[in-house]
Amino acid sequence: MTETYGAEFLVRWLEATAAAVDREADRLTELDSAIGDADHGANLKRGFAAVTELLAKEPPATPGAVLVTAGRQLISTVGGASGPLYGTLLRRAGKALGEEEHVSRERLADAFGAGVAAVSQLGGAQVGDKTMLDALVPAVEALRGSFGAARAAAEEGALATVPLQARKGRASYLGERSIGHQDPGATSSALLFAELEGAAGAEGGS
Repeated sequence: MTETYGAEFLVRWLEATAAAVDREADRLTELDSAIGDADHGANLKRGFAAVTELLAKEPPATPGAVLVTAGRQLISTVGGASGPLYGTLLRRAGKALGEEEHVSRERLADAFGAGVAAVSQLGGAQVGDKTMLDALVPAVEALRGSFGAARAAAEEGALATVPLQARKGRASYLGERSIGHQDPGATSSALLFAELEGAAGAEGGS
């Protein structure tokens, strides 16, 4: 029998993500201070806190609605590049899920794939450009196998940004000086998939 996931699952995932971002905010900002604006952690912390507050007040009825609501909230509350990028990821994924009340892991993978494609289009980045896509793309592909595989792929993707030279975003202005630093966006993307695995484990998913 295929395990399926409803709106409550995605709300729990986003609450866990908000808690993880809160815990890791200083580390994310430290990474961003080396090659960006030194605001990645603070921006995401504010954004995901606003998401959980809104979801608690008005719980959406479907997985797609949860993601669309979260995406819109991130776009409206987070400054810099991370708000529009993460907001686009979640909103586009939510739209891809439509009105379905329960979705399989494979459907989630398809929906996140649509979200990642929209992020790539918005930022003009590809894998290898030292951005969040270096974690997101392998994670979404691995999600077709399991939640654990997605987490591991995202973490490996984030680590793999260290030797890369940034070709997109603020870090690209540094040229070769961006080499040797882990990308903060890829790092926060890996957090999302770590918490997705945790939420699935709490439900008995794999």
